[in-house]
Parts: sequence; structure tokens; C-alpha cells
Amino acid sequence: MLTFLGILLIGLIVGLLARFLTPGPTPRGILVTIVIGIAGSVLATYGGQALGIYRAGEAAGFIGSVFGAIVLIVLARLFSGR
Repeated sequence: MLTFLGILLIGLIVGLLARFLTPGPTPRGILVTIVIGIAGSVLATYGGQALGIYRAGEAAGFIGSVFGAIVLIVLARLFSGR
């Protein structure tokens, strides 16, 4: 449970950082960006474990989480239709 809360907290920070690092308009406000940051953090954690980059019990690297969130922000822009 504590690990999950840690992922959410890091995801919140990652989402805000990814929003500021990604140029251009953000998709539908800061709350969506925070959710994308949390999803990017979770994606980096479990995707890294699936690829063998991280072992179970290790958290994803902060840079990997930011990269995952930036990728999701870019994808959200592509599919938002604006």
C-alpha cells in the first residue's frame, strides 16, 4: 500500500515536471496532466519490470517516469484533435 502511495506522489511530481518540460499547450488542464504523470510513473515502473530493466520491488527511475509522462502528454495531444 505504501509503495502504491509513493507511486502516486512521484507521479504527481512527475506530471507537473513533464507539463513544464513539454512545449506547447497541455491537454485539458493541469488535472489531466497530473493524471498523465501518475500513469507515466506507473507505466515506467511496471513497463521497466516487464522489460527486465527493473526488478520487482524497485521503483522506476525518476527520469524514466518523466519520459513516460512526456510520451503520454504527446500522445494525448495527438489524439485530442486540437
